[in-house]
Amino acid sequence: MSILIDEKMRVAVQGITGREGMVRTELMVDYGTRVVAGITPGRQGQKVYGVPVFDSVQAANLQRGPIDVSVLFIPAARVKAAAREALEAGVKLLVIVPDRVPLWDALEIADLAKKKGARFIGPNTLGLISPGKAVLGMIGGNATSARDWFKPGPVGVISRSGGITTAISYYLGKAGIGLSTVVHVGGDSIVGTPHPDAVQLFQNDEETRAVVMFGEIGSTQEERVADLIEQGKFTKPLIAFIGGAAATSGTRFSHAGAIIEGNRGTHEGKVRRLKSVGAHVVDDFNEIPEVTRKVLQCL
Repeated sequence: MSILIDEKMRVAVQGITGREGMVRTELMVDYGTRVVAGITPGRQGQKVYGVPVFDSVQAANLQRGPIDVSVLFIPAARVKAAAREALEAGVKLLVIVPDRVPLWDALEIADLAKKKGARFIGPNTLGLISPGKAVLGMIGGNATSARDWFKPGPVGVISRSGGITTAISYYLGKAGIGLSTVVHVGGDSIVGTPHPDAVQLFQNDEETRAVVMFGEIGSTQEERVADLIEQGKFTKPLIAFIGGAAATSGTRFSHAGAIIEGNRGTHEGKVRRLKSVGAHVVDDFNEIPEVTRKVLQCL
């Protein structure tokens, strides 16, 4: 099993004829993701890397069959309209790659997704990968590196940083530790599937035995994961590293969603809370593979 994506799900790419859309479609197709349609208004009849292009998600649905997932490579100002189109057409998972999506647009997308029984990853995400099954977005850069860096196994990875998502996965792989699904939840202040939602998905995944989480200052995502552990709603081992130890109030750490406001979202508070519920919090990023190996050996 895996969470969110597997080799059977039917994928569309909105914005497929743009530069990023074309390059990342090549990655996904080469990796084995079942990309069945691309969407760019006015470009119906074209093909990108063998994938037929349609004017709308609904047109793709009618001619290619139901779309399970849409990956959006759309300018930030047009993301809301594209997301609404996909959700109204019945798509149940969106991967919103662009950053700087207006906050109110993200909130409207979240509201519509909830009404439609759908979810989204991002905005501001590299995407996700279930090693050996499928990749959505741009994780790995190309299919060869994605296969080399992300090996199948029992550890889920969730991260608020795109670069750290790749780094954690790479170093776990170098240590011989395979991965079930890797999710870059997104770096913006409003994201569709924050850490608490992601760990609950992993809780229900038989393949995942432990989860590695990269957190940051700002927001309460990590504290809410600790709440789930305390409530017995997440029972698998959690290995966590929290970035931003030196940040002070008002400091932004890398992402729009990583900013300390007063006493909320501090590094110290997140670490203390996670440790209080038994999470394996590491102080040094380089400790993640060794701690994860020891945790797996104890299971």
